[in-house]
Amino acid sequence: MTETTQRRAGRPRKAVLDRDRIGQAALELVDQTGDFTLPELARRLGVQPASLYHHVQGRAGVVELLRERVSDAMDRATLAEEGPWDEALSGFFHSYRDAFAAHPRVVPLLTTATIRSPRVIESYDQMLRRLDEAGIPTRQAMSILTALENFVIGSALDLAAPDVMWEIPADMEAPALAAALAAQPSERKRADEVFEQGLSRLLASLAAEFGA
Repeated sequence: MTETTQRRAGRPRKAVLDRDRIGQAALELVDQTGDFTLPELARRLGVQPASLYHHVQGRAGVVELLRERVSDAMDRATLAEEGPWDEALSGFFHSYRDAFAAHPRVVPLLTTATIRSPRVIESYDQMLRRLDEAGIPTRQAMSILTALENFVIGSALDLAAPDVMWEIPADMEAPALAAALAAQPSERKRADEVFEQGLSRLLASLAAEFGA
């Protein structure tokens, strides 16, 4: 057997590195540390940093992979289903919230980077089509969609927050806050109730304002 034949026989059938592996490793790194560098990501994958550039365009490319990983956990099919626009958006935004709540540390990376992923852009196009069904003028559509997203992302961070968010010092009196904290339900139930109330009121206000 020649040396060439031996090398060919020993070659892996599947590529050691691909976009899925890079995206998953980057998401795990961000979940643990809150950020990533290309050298850190390469070490985690067991490759040289230069190898990453065969699959992504530097750091910005990895951020888009992170966006796609989170977006893939959302139920985009609800946006394409027939039925009332508000039910479609409500169903999608529930999955949107859950996806970001599972990876809260990725939020700063995604909200400060330009969106370029085709499948993520497709989701925005679908959301705007449903808002068009609500009678929202094109000139107002992006600002309204941004407001809805801000609420949903904030709700995701609220869901991922510590169980104890307010701790009144022993030498301080804050009776109104203390009473409100005592009256609220458990943390997960509280976060869910706040989200449900907020989202339903936002969608209802759109329907009332634009007459859909």
